[in-house]
Amino acid sequence: MMLETKRLVMRPFEEKDLQDFHEYAKDPKVGPPAGWKTHATLEESKDILGNFMAGDEVFALVEKASGKVVGSLGLHEDRKREYKGAKMVGYVLSSRYWGKGYMPEALEGLLAYAFETLQLNLVSAYHYPFNVQSQRVLEKAGFHFEGVLRACSILVDGEIVDDRCYSMKREEYFNIRGALLE
Repeated sequence: MMLETKRLVMRPFEEKDLQDFHEYAKDPKVGPPAGWKTHATLEESKDILGNFMAGDEVFALVEKASGKVVGSLGLHEDRKREYKGAKMVGYVLSSRYWGKGYMPEALEGLLAYAFETLQLNLVSAYHYPFNVQSQRVLEKAGFHFEGVLRACSILVDGEIVDDRCYSMKREEYFNIRGALLE
């Protein structure tokens, strides 16, 4: 499975992606805001990359111009919603590529896949209150703020934090898509 946008390719991770993956996974600005600890070693990144390659939920986010893996995104089971027509999006981007509009662009491609190919009814997303960048990404992509799940998640340091919940319904996606095509 491969998805493409103007500047990006989303494809399954491969062994050759290890160095690029480790490069952004060891950056302390990247993992903790997304809820995972900074990778301490290349071996740790290799183990996690192996999990990505064994599953089918996580895509490598590849910059077309350079061929470099600059992040990842995926559709996962939303453990807060019980029906099969909903998935949760998760994403991370190398801090070197922040501010270039890559993640809203990638989300647009992933949402097309979610609603047009997988025929999902809803895509959700969650972020921590301190992750304002993620909030902006979701708002740019057209997600709706649902509310706050108080004291919902435990960070890697043990701190208990709120989750801010966003979602997009199938009909909202097609309404936005129609507006973009006009």
